[in-house]
Amino acid sequence: MSINKKYLIYLLIILTIGLAAVSVATAYTGTGFSHNIPTSKYSDMSASDILNKYEDTSCHVEEQGVCTSVVDGDTIYLDNGEKIRFVGVNTPEKGVEGSDTSKSFVEKLCLGKTVGIDVDDSKHSDRYGRTLGVVIVDGKNVNEMLLKEGLAEIMYMPPSEFYPYDWADSNTHVANSHSTSSSSAHQESTSSASDTGNYVGNSNSGKFHNPSCQWALKIANYNKVTFNSREDAINQGYEPCKVCNP
Repeated sequence: MSINKKYLIYLLIILTIGLAAVSVATAYTGTGFSHNIPTSKYSDMSASDILNKYEDTSCHVEEQGVCTSVVDGDTIYLDNGEKIRFVGVNTPEKGVEGSDTSKSFVEKLCLGKTVGIDVDDSKHSDRYGRTLGVVIVDGKNVNEMLLKEGLAEIMYMPPSEFYPYDWADSNTHVANSHSTSSSSAHQESTSSASDTGNYVGNSNSGKFHNPSCQWALKIANYNKVTFNSREDAINQGYEPCKVCNP
């Protein structure tokens, strides 16, 4: 009997070690996004130094509260217990290269301070119950800062009130899962453009699209302009849409 008990104990130990190994191997890493920006880049900068680099946002504060905790670079808690998920952006997951820098950046700007939230009216919360929105500090869009600093990638998940490509620059990374869908959209839209022989521009945003692009279909008639070629659109000062890539 004692031998059987020892055998069972050893077996349980082996199973526990095995399960732990599997858990580590399958740890959640999100999209796999990472960056190599060191935390030292911002160590000598104050929050004001960072904020002064950016223009005031056109987003509106719909609610506000004191940031009591920073979970990671794209998730914070407010003093009312609300958990906020930065909409349209994705930072490295915990343990992935760059996660500490993205988190400390948000801590410098938000922790212990009153922040504003422009809640996504098209999709108020995600499946985890986190409020989706733009985080605003001193009138500046922190979601935009994360993208332009290279601390986050675009994670555009419609429906959404916000279009994160407008916050990015040419070096901003796009989440792999959405790059694939964007690529498919590009192929389908290019075919449509070839059939119709033109492109659709938005005089309000200054961007042009393939005719079948979801954003082209939403352009109001009074803002819609058409071009016979891609070169024509660019020569008139329009920028290509980053979703359909005309």
